[in-house]
Amino acid sequence: MRLLTPVAFIAPLILLVSNCGSGPAPETLTPAPAALPEAHVDPATAGSISGRILFEGKPPVMPMIDMSSNPSCERQHKAPAKAQTVVVNPNGTLRYAFVWIKDGLIPARWTPPAETVQLTQSGCIYAPHVTGLMVGQTLEIINEDPVNHNVHAEAEVNQAWNISEAPKDEHKLRKFAKQEILFPMTCSVHPWMRSYIGVSSHPFFAVTGEDGAYTLKGVPPGTYTIEVVQEKLGRKEGKVTLSASGTATIDFTYGS
Repeated sequence: MRLLTPVAFIAPLILLVSNCGSGPAPETLTPAPAALPEAHVDPATAGSISGRILFEGKPPVMPMIDMSSNPSCERQHKAPAKAQTVVVNPNGTLRYAFVWIKDGLIPARWTPPAETVQLTQSGCIYAPHVTGLMVGQTLEIINEDPVNHNVHAEAEVNQAWNISEAPKDEHKLRKFAKQEILFPMTCSVHPWMRSYIGVSSHPFFAVTGEDGAYTLKGVPPGTYTIEVVQEKLGRKEGKVTLSASGTATIDFTYGS
């Protein structure tokens, strides 16, 4: 016997099939995010935030770097080079700490500088040990050594890459599309080579030097979270309020 589908069930079935895959109604679609406005800081009200990155306790002794596996690298040093993992300055401050405004800025689009930021391979060591640049700014990688290097950006937020660089090779130029603080820059040929890159979406960042101090200039008035990042000792943050045309100070302390 041939079975017939009752007409009463056909219409609902057609209605159900016609609705499948049609997606949400137009009014429920998520609108595309609006483009951020161009950043603007009024010079008349801008101020500065400064401070020092202190170290308490006995400074750690950095080990000597063994370059015996590559005599061409070893010959470039009169004395064995030391690791730069934790460098304590004579005044009890830390070198190579990355300091930046982590939070508090009004969302905006900041234009990166046209100037390149250089990362040099010299004596089979990266210099500087910690580098800061803005999203979209050019990183210029320079090989001053008579040996091959493989520059490996071990980024996680940005796309990781690994490029070879022949002795005294033409400079390599790279940019980063996203904010990421910090990630290692290593060498696949020489395992002791390691530096760190901080990519900021805005210009308010600094890397401490021989005095362990930092200054963030041209900052608009507001209340900010300032963060310091050290490759081994970790992250610390604190709040600071900057008045119009004023100055504010915030120090951070690490210990052994």
